[in-house]
Amino acid sequence: MPIKIDYKKCCWKDGKCTSCSCGGACVGCVEACPMEALSRKDKLIIDKEKCVGCGACVQACKHHAISLD
Repeated sequence: MPIKIDYKKCCWKDGKCTSCSCGGACVGCVEACPMEALSRKDKLIIDKEKCVGCGACVQACKHHAISLD
C-alpha cells in the first residue's frame, strides 16, 4: 500500500520547512520511516521501492499531508 503526499499541505517546500522555525532540523515523517523511504530534497521524495506501507510517516506528519493510497 503506497503512500501519497499532498504537496499543498506538506511543510517541506523549496528545500526548507515553511511551517515553523525548526531551521531544517525537522523531526517528522522522514525520521519516522523505518525503511528510510522518505527524503527531503527540494520537496519530500518517496522511494517507492523501499516503502512497505507501514504508515509510520502518516502518523508522524503533523500537517496531514501524507496518506496511505
